[in-house]
Amino acid sequence: MKIKRIVGGNLESNGYILYQNEGGHCFVIDPGYNAEKFAVQIQKMKLTADGILLTHHHYDHTGAVDKLSDLVECPIYMHWGDLEIYRGTVHHTLEDGDVLVLDGENIKVLHTPGHTEGSVCFYSEDSKLVFTGDTIFNIDLGRTDLEDGSDYKMEQSIRDVIDKWENDIMIYPGHGDSCTMKYVRQHNKEFLDIIER
Repeated sequence: MKIKRIVGGNLESNGYILYQNEGGHCFVIDPGYNAEKFAVQIQKMKLTADGILLTHHHYDHTGAVDKLSDLVECPIYMHWGDLEIYRGTVHHTLEDGDVLVLDGENIKVLHTPGHTEGSVCFYSEDSKLVFTGDTIFNIDLGRTDLEDGSDYKMEQSIRDVIDKWENDIMIYPGHGDSCTMKYVRQHNKEFLDIIER
């Protein structure tokens, strides 16, 4: 899988375009800003957008969603757990275990509440990568002190989902740089504090 990262806004949020080959299909993950920039990249690579996938409802990850959906004419996906708070457009709701397909490659939806009630990660076993939104970053975890955050659920997500990922899995977070799970296990103190209890 090929990945184009687009960073935007004061919080430097990561948005991603996922595709296999130019001229094929793509998904967009978390376009918080710069709808036109995403649309230009999609057009430049002659891609057909199959959908916009949202890891959670916060504005810095969803701010450009409605406009981008109109520009590239594709549906918006979000986990049902974030719908009570989110006021934007959602065409399809996601469940834990759902599988989306991009030009033959499966992308699995993993429900990882904690940062928000409906936070999800998007995982490709074939490419050994996962888009984690604001659940986990290279050196820390997402906040749990906002409206629908939960320390307890974050700990469950870390223990039951994320700690099961192998060291060679590459994570692509909602902010900051990508890294391997090996790096996380060496440098992410908040992650280690949970799994070593």
